[in-house]
Parts: sequence; structure tokens; C-alpha cells
Amino acid sequence: MEGLSALGLPKLNPRRPVQELMTDGTSPTEALPVPSPRSARRRLAFIMLAGVLAIVGVVGAGYHIATRPVTLRIAVGPANSDDLKVVQALAQAFNNQPHSLVRLRPTQTDGAGSSAKLLGDGKVHLAIIRGDLEVPKNAQAVATLRKNVAVLWVPPAAKPVKGKKAPPKITKITQLAGQRIGVIGRTEANVSLLKVILEQYGIDPAKVQIIQFPASEAADAIRNQKADVYLAAGPLNSKITSDAIAASMRDGGTPTFLAIDSAEAIAQNHPAYESSEIPAGTFGGAPAKPEEEIKTISFSHHIVARKGISDSTIAIFTRQLFAIRQSLKNDFPLAAKIETPDTDKDANIPAHPGAAAFVDGEEKTFFERYSDFIWWGLMALSAMGSAGAWFAGYLKKDERIASNSQRDRLLDLLAAARSCDSTEELDQMQTEADGILRHMLECFEHGAVEDGALTTFNIALEQFHNAVADRKALLLSMPQNLQRASAVFRAAGG
Repeated sequence: MEGLSALGLPKLNPRRPVQELMTDGTSPTEALPVPSPRSARRRLAFIMLAGVLAIVGVVGAGYHIATRPVTLRIAVGPANSDDLKVVQALAQAFNNQPHSLVRLRPTQTDGAGSSAKLLGDGKVHLAIIRGDLEVPKNAQAVATLRKNVAVLWVPPAAKPVKGKKAPPKITKITQLAGQRIGVIGRTEANVSLLKVILEQYGIDPAKVQIIQFPASEAADAIRNQKADVYLAAGPLNSKITSDAIAASMRDGGTPTFLAIDSAEAIAQNHPAYESSEIPAGTFGGAPAKPEEEIKTISFSHHIVARKGISDSTIAIFTRQLFAIRQSLKNDFPLAAKIETPDTDKDANIPAHPGAAAFVDGEEKTFFERYSDFIWWGLMALSAMGSAGAWFAGYLKKDERIASNSQRDRLLDLLAAARSCDSTEELDQMQTEADGILRHMLECFEHGAVEDGALTTFNIALEQFHNAVADRKALLLSMPQNLQRASAVFRAAGG
């Protein structure tokens, strides 16, 4: 009965007639509001719809984030260098691909040293650096852009002036002490390279005159005999080196190339360098320059990534890089020289895990990369389903309370019917019972009433119908005057 009070429903006293309970003139049906489950259904439907839309939104957002292109900033320089031109061509090719997942944005620098500093400071994602310079601690190799060789040569001697003795011909590195050595290129890295070679042969760099020329001024400096020996560092097919050697030709003579016979020892002492060879005729023929294979040292320009960048992002970048390089080789032959990084654990520059996964064929698929997110997503959906089920039950709480109140109301009507003195009041009770039945069936359809509770209600309803039928039969069998007297007696509290 407490449930009826909470819902504002009147209590029935089985010893009092129904008309005494309707002091405001309303009928029993009007006095008992029948709660409708429609509002709860609407709320549940809206919440379920909102949950579905939220799940779809989260899945869509996750897919968009996972598949949208990632833009990587790459530091490269100097201006007008082959490295910059290749990177600009790669960036254009990446950006023009319809389904490219990685795009490039070149950041121009003064050279490999400046690029390495930007990477070390965390201002770019990628950089083109020289392997023989100080490598940032957070750098990991993605690819080898190109290999460079050191070329040392002596221009043919000019015709001696009458009365003067011709200087001795230089044929070995050990003869360089006291000579003028011209270094082509503005970077200090080439000067450092020359010092490494001189020190390996026991020559104090302070005992030679090092003259540095910009690449654009190298040909004029060589023609004007600004130095006795020249050093260039670049790819075997470097136009800068070839033009400088061509400028050394005079009076039909050919330059003398100096072999670095201690290349293995240099590589042993300086891991950034490797022993290498310059094939005969690399810099032109008739006569071939050089005439025979020359031993030298080499070093690499690397594409490196900042440590901590997603493995999947670098793996995708590496895959796109090696897929595009062949399409660029006609316009940029240097692009065809791009090689995979050294994935050995003792490599001079450790390979990025993403690049290593591509090289070793262990690149993860979409589901492998996001398996953890998918698993946690399924767990979250399961939790949301449980929460939704609990909330749906919570929303039906009012319906269950109302159904219990309706059942109690029916029991009150059952008690009142057994002592009712008016067939009209019994008809009103019957109408109200029909409304209660309708409401109980609606609650049953929406799960607010269980089978057991509905069975109990059916027993009470059957007893009510029997009580109404028995009471009507008794009232109809009594004389009219006796019915009125009974009603007056009961109204007087007898």
C-alpha cells in the first residue's frame, strides 16, 4: 500500500463503500492515473540511438585518424644541391599520389650539419645527414640516399719556365706535406675528411695549406692553379667532380689520381667511412680518367628519422620511398641510388624499427597495428552494452513500481467489490480493472513485468471478476427497499 501513497493513489478500505472514497466527485477510474510506459520507451530509444551514433562516430573518427595523410618535415640542404632537388621531387611525387598516407614538407638548411642540428633539436621529423659528421643521438636510419667517394688528384704539370727546375711530380699521398691542397665545397666536413686522410699517412694537417673553394668557383680556381692537389667528395657520377677534373686538363696531359691505399685502416679507425674503389674511366674516356681502378674511402648521406616517430608511419614512408624512386630516376638519376639502411645491430647509425620492419618483411598490417585499440574498443562496447542494459532496467523501474501499485489497487478493488451495495459502482470498478489490465499488459510487453508477477496478477484479476459477479448476483436478488436500507445502514457506520 505504500506504493499507492507514493504515487498519489487513494487507498481502499474493504469495509467502506467505493462512493465514500470519491469525495471530489471523480470516478474510480479517474482517481487512479494509469502510468503510460511511452515516455520511458522514448527515453530508452533516444539513449540507444545516441549510443549507436556515438559508437559510429568514434569508429569513424578512429578510421579517419588512422588513414589520414601524415605530413613529415624533412631538413635538407644546401640550396641548389642535388640532395635538395631529389627531396623536392620526392615531396611532389608523394603529394601527387591519390592515396598517399605520408607526405613530405622540405625544410631548406645550409647543409647536412644544420639539418642534423634541426633533427637533434626535435624541430623536424626527418633529415638528410652525412654519416661522417656527428650524428644526433635521436637519429635512426631510414634509407641511404647516396654513397660518396673521396677523389684526390693532381693536375698535369704546366710547362716549366726556362731556367727553372720543374717541381717533383706528386704520385703518392705521402708527398703532400708542404703542398697546397684545394678542397671543393664550402662544408667543413670535406676539410675534416682531408685531415683524416692526412693523419692516417702521418702528415700533420698544419704542414699543408688547405684552400677551400665553393663548387661554383672550383673550375676557375683549378685553371688558375690556385692549388697543387685537389680533393672532391661526392657520388661517382657527380657532375661537380667531373667538371673539376675536366678543368684540370691542360696541354694534353691527364691528371694523376692518388690512391688511398690505407682505406681499410681508415674504415677500421673511423666507422663512418668504408673502403671503396673508383672504377677505371669513371670521369671520362680517351684517355680514361682514371686509367685504372683507384682505391679510396667512401661515406654515405642518410635519410634519418627522429627516434620516437611511429613505427607504422616510418614503415609507410619507407615503402612509398622505394616505390617512387624508380619513377624519378630519369629526371633525377641520384634517386635510383637510394638504398635500404643497414639493419645490423652494430650499424654506425641504428635503423629505425619501422624501416627495419619494411626491409625485413615484417611490416605490420592494419589489424596488427591497431589490434590493441580494436580489443579495447570491443571491451568498451561490451561495457557500454552492460551499462545500457542496466540503464534500460533503471528506466523501467517506474513501470515496475506502477505495476505493483496497480496490483495492490486491484486487490483493494477486490475487497471493496465484496461489500459494495451498488451495481453502478461495481461497473465502475470493472472499468477501472480493465484499465489496470491494459496497463499491466503494456508493462509486460516492455519487460517491466515478469511472467511470475503476471501470473499472480491474473489470479487476482480472476478473483476480482468472480467477486463482482457474485456481488451483482446477490444485489439483483435482493428487494430494492432492502438494498437502500443496507446502503443507509452502512453509510451510518453500522
